[in-house]
Amino acid sequence: MISRRVLQTHCDRSMKHMFIQQRWLNSVVRNPIFEDFSVKNEPILGYNKGSKERRTLESSLKVYAKETMEIPIVIGGQEYKTDRVVYQVMPHDHNQKVAKFYHATPELLQKAIETAVRAQREWERVPYQEKFDMWLKAADLMTGTWRQRLNATTMLGQSKTVIQAEIDASAELIDFFRFNAFFAKELLKYEPISQVPEACKNHIRYRGMEGFVAAVSPFNFTAIGGNLAFTPALMGNSVLWKPSDTAILSNYMIFQIMKEVGLPPGVVNFVPSDGPLFGNTITTSPHLAGINFTGSVPTFQRLWREAGENIGKYKNFPKLVGECGGKNYHFVHPSADVQSVVHATIRSAFEFSGQKCSACSRIYVPESLWSEIKSGLIENMKELKIGPPTDMSVFTSAVIDDKAFTRISSYINHARKNLNILQGGTYDKKVGYFVEPTLVQTKDPCDKMMQEEIFGPVLTAYVYPDAKLNETVKLVDESTPYALTGAIFAQDEAFLIEASESLKYSTGNFYINDRSTGSVVGQQPFGGARMSGKKYD
Repeated sequence: MISRRVLQTHCDRSMKHMFIQQRWLNSVVRNPIFEDFSVKNEPILGYNKGSKERRTLESSLKVYAKETMEIPIVIGGQEYKTDRVVYQVMPHDHNQKVAKFYHATPELLQKAIETAVRAQREWERVPYQEKFDMWLKAADLMTGTWRQRLNATTMLGQSKTVIQAEIDASAELIDFFRFNAFFAKELLKYEPISQVPEACKNHIRYRGMEGFVAAVSPFNFTAIGGNLAFTPALMGNSVLWKPSDTAILSNYMIFQIMKEVGLPPGVVNFVPSDGPLFGNTITTSPHLAGINFTGSVPTFQRLWREAGENIGKYKNFPKLVGECGGKNYHFVHPSADVQSVVHATIRSAFEFSGQKCSACSRIYVPESLWSEIKSGLIENMKELKIGPPTDMSVFTSAVIDDKAFTRISSYINHARKNLNILQGGTYDKKVGYFVEPTLVQTKDPCDKMMQEEIFGPVLTAYVYPDAKLNETVKLVDESTPYALTGAIFAQDEAFLIEASESLKYSTGNFYINDRSTGSVVGQQPFGGARMSGKKYD
């Protein structure tokens, strides 16, 4: 962002002189020209039997299920393949491969950096109106011809149910593209104060960052991949996009959409890579301008540490923005409505098998309500149908891969040995990486089940004495390093006011009598604090 001031002297000597100076000023300092537009959230389709969207989706599922799509590395519009071959499999049927792709070599990553740095200078000169047109056209394609391709590849490659895919790969992705264009347009409307504009005109020019931005996206939301990679590009930056190995297929759909709308080659470069190699390469490049990240705390800490160690190499101080998950809570007050707690907690803890950054994984319940809430949770959990996402009647499906399966099952094993498993607790990976939604009770509010991120369908409950309400609220705030999302349930207005204040640093997104998941673009900006990071989508 540049503030430019052009000072006109002796402006009172002659109107003619002022006119000449003003004409010179207007020819050099130009305000961006763009059409105004409004946006609204994309409606979520129902996929009822016999509906058009369901028929189209089922057709797309058949297409992508019967082939293993080959996906290249793409740098500056050129496709590359290496001997580092990797496959993406269906988590619910891990013998089925949905994509064959390639990890970039160090040489290709360097080529991508050089390509991005060159492309940024040209891309920055493209008028914002043209950029807005591309983003809005992309959203229209996602709404129409590409919608079920995005959904199908997300369902097969990431084992999302039809509704979870629709919420993510369609509605949220479309919202990101439309709302980000809208927010950029609104930003451009502001001009700094010019007290005597005929004599002195102040102007802000929004330009991209010199160098390149590295976008590192996760598996759990297709939409986040599109957001991390293409939002920096919207503002005039060039990008190296490292998608998750377990979301390659759906992410490549987004890349193809942006190619179709005319995004110039080299602006966003599609470079699947080994994680440490990618991190080492970008953090040692003098051209690193920023990192846009969603993933684990250890990975982001490593990137931050490596950037710090190389700080003397950079042409500019790189900007690091990251969101790193959470240990999200539901806190139940004795005045809470039991049915609201049960239904909100089932959805928050177990939709998409608890693999949302915002998923509830710890719940604090007063002794006076525990019997009702426990019964309600167990009864509902017994009714949850688990299976392949192509079965439109399932509630959730498999976890993403063997690494996740092993991690989650280790927590269940810990609970079996040391705590009390009330419901679930089984897992099986013979066909797919299936983990049964599991409810655990602990008597220790500082057990690792209440402190560490599990990122799976495991919910741990701590039952507190009603008389120790305040002490337990303090535990919620202090017992974990994360601070992403949380919810409190109560009908007691005085408690709601007090807890909203005392827990304000415990989350980035705070909910009252609602689940800790489900933020919507333009309605609830999403981000966290502490070790959950500082990114807002």
